Amino acid sequence: MSDPMGKQRHDVPAMMRIDRLRERHEPGPPAALPIAAKALLERYEKVPSAVASDVLREFALLEQAFPGALFALRPERMVAGIAFTVKSSPNTRITGEMTIRGQMLDALPEDAFVVWDTSSDERGTMWGGVMTATVVAKGVRGAVIDGGIRDTAQILAKDFPVYYRYRSPNGSLGRCQITHYEIPVRIGDVFVRPGDIIVGDGDGAVCVPREIALDVLTRAEEILGNEQRIFAWVEEGHSIAEITGKGGYF
Repeated sequence: MSDPMGKQRHDVPAMMRIDRLRERHEPGPPAALPIAAKALLERYEKVPSAVASDVLREFALLEQAFPGALFALRPERMVAGIAFTVKSSPNTRITGEMTIRGQMLDALPEDAFVVWDTSSDERGTMWGGVMTATVVAKGVRGAVIDGGIRDTAQILAKDFPVYYRYRSPNGSLGRCQITHYEIPVRIGDVFVRPGDIIVGDGDGAVCVPREIALDVLTRAEEILGNEQRIFAWVEEGHSIAEITGKGGYF
């Protein structure tokens, strides 16, 4: 039930040319990663989000950081995972919500990073203690929730990294409803496709397009090495002119 609109894929008039748009907004299954996913994610979990963002800037990708209004519940954690997207919207309807929620949870794979577009919901909460316990048991690595969470103590007890917009005691049932999962979503300026790489720490979270994930990682590791040299020069008392003369920066 990940794409209830699938039967309407061919309802666009033939005189409209949207093949490229459809390819971006309705992609097929994610391409294979160039190295094993666990190895990729283990290395990404050593990369600060700021460094990942700087590398994405080198790729002329300036809109990959999730909104700064999202708070890190575990700011001390560095986490990386593979985007599993969820789309919901405010809705008073109850029928069907628990069915699609169960289907979504069953579909969650190990190493996923849930990215939840709530359609700017400001009333309900999409994430809580039971949801956390369920996904931790499945090996999910983290979640970006563009909306509310509750059961904060239970989430903290599981040491589960969540990025969220607000906290509230209100549950979701009768306030919002999941409509899709594993489709492209947009949170702030960030366009996220299933299978993209999400990297997060205390500064926030960024989305790395899957097709350049290894290139971004390799360059990020190079930058981390460069910064160690810059820190060493500072500790040794080198002048700003000397450091910039060697290619360093501040």
